[in-house]
Amino acid sequence: MLSIDSNFYLTLILSGFFYGKNATFMKNIILLLVSVLTLGQGCGANEYAEEREGDAEILPGAWRTEEYFPHLKGKNIALLGNHTSVVGDVHLTDTLLASDINLVKVFSPEHGFRGEAAHGEYVESHTDDRTGLPVYSLYGANRRPKPEYLHGIDLLIVDIQDVGARFYTYISTMTYVMEELARQGIPVLVLDRPNPNGHYVDGPVLDPSFSSFVGLHPVPVVHGMTIGEYAQMVNGEGWLGEGLRCELQVVEVKNYKRDMYYQLPLAPSPNLPDMTSVLRYPGLCFFEGTQISLGRGTDYPFQMYGHPDLPGEHFPFRFIPEKRRAAPNPPQLGQECFGVDLRTPNPDSLMAFDYLDLSHLLKAWEHFPNKDAFFNNFFNRLAGTDQLKKQIMAGKTEEEIRASWQPELEKFKQMRKKYLIYPDN
Repeated sequence: MLSIDSNFYLTLILSGFFYGKNATFMKNIILLLVSVLTLGQGCGANEYAEEREGDAEILPGAWRTEEYFPHLKGKNIALLGNHTSVVGDVHLTDTLLASDINLVKVFSPEHGFRGEAAHGEYVESHTDDRTGLPVYSLYGANRRPKPEYLHGIDLLIVDIQDVGARFYTYISTMTYVMEELARQGIPVLVLDRPNPNGHYVDGPVLDPSFSSFVGLHPVPVVHGMTIGEYAQMVNGEGWLGEGLRCELQVVEVKNYKRDMYYQLPLAPSPNLPDMTSVLRYPGLCFFEGTQISLGRGTDYPFQMYGHPDLPGEHFPFRFIPEKRRAAPNPPQLGQECFGVDLRTPNPDSLMAFDYLDLSHLLKAWEHFPNKDAFFNNFFNRLAGTDQLKKQIMAGKTEEEIRASWQPELEKFKQMRKKYLIYPDN
C-alpha cells in the first residue's frame, strides 16, 4: 500500500479553513478525501496516476495533475466543462479548489454543467449549488462568452468528453470560447480525453454554406480526432476567423491509441446513456433530420429506430416513445413504432464498424410510405451538405454514396495529419 501524502491532506484542511463557513465546499472536501482513499488506497492523485500507468491504462489529461497544476498556481482560472470533467471519481472543480487553485468561474455547454438538461433545452446561467461557483451557460441566451464574462481570467481550462461526431455540439462551444479568448489574449489549456469514435474517419465533409452550430467546420461527420487535436486544428487552420490564433496547450492522454475501445466513465449526455449509444450515434443521428424515432423517450436512445408507418413485416421490433426528463417531447410520442432493435450486450464489437453506417437510414427511406414527409429541414444541417439527401432520393446505393465522399475525405485526412497527437491507425 502506498503511503498517505500528508501535504495533500494538509492542503485540503487549509482550503476548508480559508473558505470559512462555506458548508458546501467543506462537504466537497470530505467527499474528495473519501474518493482519494477509495481510488488510491491512501495515495494522492499523481501517485494514483503513476500506479495506473504501470498497467498501461488510459489516463485522460485531467488525471495528469502533475503536468498542469504548476501552470495554474497564482492565477485566476476558468473552466469550460460539465459532469464529465472528472479526475477519477472526483469532479475537476473539487480537485482544483481542494488544491488551493483559484477557480473563479465555469462555462457550461449543451446539457448544462451537471449534464442534466435535455437535448436542445435552454439552460440558464446560475450559481452551482455544490461549489458556489458562478456558471455561465453557453447554451442559453448566449452561445459564446461575453467579454465581461472573461474579465479577470488568466487562463481557461477545457475539460469535456466529446464523442467524435461533427454534430455533437461540444466542439462548437469550444470553438466559440477559443475565439473570444483569442480576442482577449487569454490562454487555453485543453485537458485531452479519448475519442470513443476515434478509430475511423468517414462521412461527407461539410460544405461551408451549411455551417451551423451542429457543424462549424469543413470536416467529415466522423473526424477521428480527440478534442485536443480538434482544438489544434481549429487554431492552426485559422477557423477562429479574423486572423485570430489562441494561445493553446494540450495535456495529452497517457497510453492512448486511436483504435482502443475506451469505456467512457460517465454518459457524455442524457441521451447517450452507454457505449452502444455512443458508438451508434454517428450513423443514427441522421434520423434527427427525418420523421423516424431513434429511441428518444425510451431507455435505449440511439439503439433502436422506428415509426408507426413503417411496415411491420420489414420492421418487426416495437416500442413506444414516452415523455422523460431526457426527452420531454420525443418524436412519435405515445405512438407504437415499428422498427429495428440495435441493442447489443457487447458494445466493444461495434468497433469493427470503421465506417459511417448508412444502411439503416437507407432501409427506412426505402420502406417509408410517404417519401415527401420523410425528411425535415434539419437534415441538411446534420449532413453538412444537400448532396446526401439528393443521393438518397435518387436511389443511390450506400457504396455509391460513400464513393462520392472520397476526394474530400482524402484532402481532410492530409490536413488532419498536421494536428494529430496520437499515432493514426
